[in-house]
Amino acid sequence: MAVCKVCFRHCDIKEGATGICGARVCTDGKVISGNYGKITGLALDPIEKKPLNRFFPGSKILSVGSYGCNLFCPFCQNHDISRSEVGDFCKEITPEELAETAMSLTGRGNIGVAYTYNEPLVGYEFVRDTAKLVKENGMKNVLVTNGTAEISVLEEILPFIDAMNIDIKSMSESTYSGILKGDLQMTWSFIERAVRDCHVELTMLIVPGMNDTDGEMRELVSRIAGLRDGQGKDIPLHISRFFPRYMMRDKEPTEVRKIYHLAELAGETLTHVYTGNC
Repeated sequence: MAVCKVCFRHCDIKEGATGICGARVCTDGKVISGNYGKITGLALDPIEKKPLNRFFPGSKILSVGSYGCNLFCPFCQNHDISRSEVGDFCKEITPEELAETAMSLTGRGNIGVAYTYNEPLVGYEFVRDTAKLVKENGMKNVLVTNGTAEISVLEEILPFIDAMNIDIKSMSESTYSGILKGDLQMTWSFIERAVRDCHVELTMLIVPGMNDTDGEMRELVSRIAGLRDGQGKDIPLHISRFFPRYMMRDKEPTEVRKIYHLAELAGETLTHVYTGNC
């Protein structure tokens, strides 16, 4: 048995078993990435799809994902891979092969690699090893994450990451712990460290009845503006519309007017506010 130190859970994992994320395994008394190089998705996407609107706009990026996640969002859009363990849908690739593939796509507008689709940090070793090679090739690395990871993990990959989109699911501790099975403070600590040395854009998916009040939006934008020692007003915020998915198929989609209203409210404090899925 060994303890995983990637996120706040610090899972005690028995030999040959996996942690709660479904991706980290105990092998020979050590916890390692069980999904290293095992990918479930590979696509050349517009950078705006990450979403990143103020990082090389108009470019494309090679997006790659594996399986596993350390949150349990009942509205997850990628639950088929984030909540799945290794299966026949996985294809194996080495960091060298992925970096070479990214280079081969420069003629199609590719600027690098985005680690996305599932939660990349449950397999951060593959992100680290690939990102180092991509960086050495003069290309960019993008991380799309829920920010639920120890600062030690972030410090290990941060030298190679050029941009991040970090999901902030709610400003409520009870929502994070009760609904998402996460840790709000860990996410904010991650964000606070990331914005010091990396281009960061934040995303909040607005779920009716969960995080859609004016008060919660005001709390969010106030917290964002306070980042970088009070100089965070230029950090982009994406406010995204919820559609029924996974365990929340019985809910109605967020009203479009609600998204625009919250975006207008956020824009009173932040410089760059974008709406999504509208």
